[in-house]
Amino acid sequence: MSSFAVAITKDTYTTQVSTPDHMGLTDEPVELGGQNKGPSPYDLLMGALASCTSMTLRMYINRKGWDVKRIRVRVDYSRDYREDCASASGNMEKVDVFERKISFEGDLDGKKRSRLLEIANKCPVHLTLEGHAKIKTRLDA
Repeated sequence: MSSFAVAITKDTYTTQVSTPDHMGLTDEPVELGGQNKGPSPYDLLMGALASCTSMTLRMYINRKGWDVKRIRVRVDYSRDYREDCASASGNMEKVDVFERKISFEGDLDGKKRSRLLEIANKCPVHLTLEGHAKIKTRLDA
């Protein structure tokens, strides 16, 4: 099990983030009332997807011995509305959309590139975001 903790004080959105081995800050942009002292929570989420994707691809590429010097992953996030096809009421639902763009510096033919797209879609953070995660919340003493 992983652990990620945050602490925030009164009158600010700047948040101390800590894991067992690392510390950092998150914040909201100035236009949302923050001080922009760190990435926003959604920036972290996009970063998690991008970094996990690049690490997953690097592991696969290294195992195959392919000549890829650099992997770039860009993730953009938006919220779209679409008709909820499963609902007879015709309500609109929000859909979170992560658009991932991957590029490589190296010698890759079409077959290898197609395989790498399959591997990218198996990234653990990708699978978590597309899956049915459960969040259990309780108040601590």
